[in-house]
Amino acid sequence: ANNGYLPDPFGVGDYLATVQPLGVQGGAVVSGSFQGFDQGYLLQALRLLGPGFVGVTQLPASVTDTELDTLNAAGVRALRFNLKRGGSEQLDQLEALAVRVRERAGWHSELYIDSRELAEIETRLLKLPAISIDHLGLSAEGLPVVLRLAERGVRVKACGFGRVDFPVREALRDIHAANPNALMFGTDLPSTRAPRPFQPDDIELLIDALGEGGARQALWDNAAEFYRL
Repeated sequence: ANNGYLPDPFGVGDYLATVQPLGVQGGAVVSGSFQGFDQGYLLQALRLLGPGFVGVTQLPASVTDTELDTLNAAGVRALRFNLKRGGSEQLDQLEALAVRVRERAGWHSELYIDSRELAEIETRLLKLPAISIDHLGLSAEGLPVVLRLAERGVRVKACGFGRVDFPVREALRDIHAANPNALMFGTDLPSTRAPRPFQPDDIELLIDALGEGGARQALWDNAAEFYRL
């Protein structure tokens, strides 16, 4: 849970200054759990970042079609379920809301969940139209389920390497082997509450693990298709 947590300020200017040496051309801005259902932060960031960036937000089940249409027009492309920290609709709303945003706006849904909890909802997830798992699933214990889901078309975000409890290089190779379209790299900036924040070396690790072709898929191609960049 968040328990009143608020991170240090990190605005669009801070982000752009950090990624400028990396050659970032675009990406997805993810609303944090501590922002709850407040869309102001995300929408302002998307306005400032401009074309090439899209948003991932949290919404209550009571969201109206008009609100979905407005967010979609502003560049939001996905719904996030934060099952680890809260701030989003929980699992009992997952199926109905995931299907609804897909049918109304073409969005996919993202799960921030410890992969140890995936086995009990694996069958339910496979019935949903488009799903991704955050932070490589976080836990070694759940990696076999992550691999099974990847084989069936679930995407896996290769971000937050300092949050996981397993060797990242091997996990990247295994997920890529299960489905070359699965991995989508992200910086995870500003890495709130991560035991070890993003480092540029994370990109080099991914290139070394996957090779140039696989890295190109994970660094751009897969996410560009999934987020409709």
